[in-house]
Amino acid sequence: MTATHVEHKAQGPAAVRCAVITVSDSRTLETDMGGQTVIVHLTGAGHTVGHREIIPDDPERMRPLLESLRERDDLDAILMTGGTGVTSRDQTFETVTALLDKPLPGYGEVFRMLSYQDIGPAAILSRATGGLLGRKVLLTMPGSPAAVRLAMEKIIVPELPHLVREARR
Repeated sequence: MTATHVEHKAQGPAAVRCAVITVSDSRTLETDMGGQTVIVHLTGAGHTVGHREIIPDDPERMRPLLESLRERDDLDAILMTGGTGVTSRDQTFETVTALLDKPLPGYGEVFRMLSYQDIGPAAILSRATGGLLGRKVLLTMPGSPAAVRLAMEKIIVPELPHLVREARR
């Protein structure tokens, strides 16, 4: 890591204010292990959750929700779990990427590279994506707790304050 990168990371906010969205037709707050895993990792790192919701994988529901979250001044990041696969029902990738102002292709690339180390070539089935929605960081990840743990531990928690710093500039 370069000195500049260390300096930029140090300038990120100590606490990031997040929305956690689970994309599922069947989960409830009680049964949503993926979303709960996101929250545990966020709060364990000193970040806060200012919005929590479970929505179906339906662009007509997802689009207005993401647009309203983009306008909120009390949020820095939106983390989504679920809906990133390739089945006919999975529409999160298409919905999210159509809304992004600045895609961050490296997020999905790194997620799939790390996932490959755990699950092999099945990693290509993940369409985890991310970018900037206005000045908010928006990152998606699969819904399985193992995939969420991987994304949160190896990518999101270590880099989220730096991402938010850059998004605010």
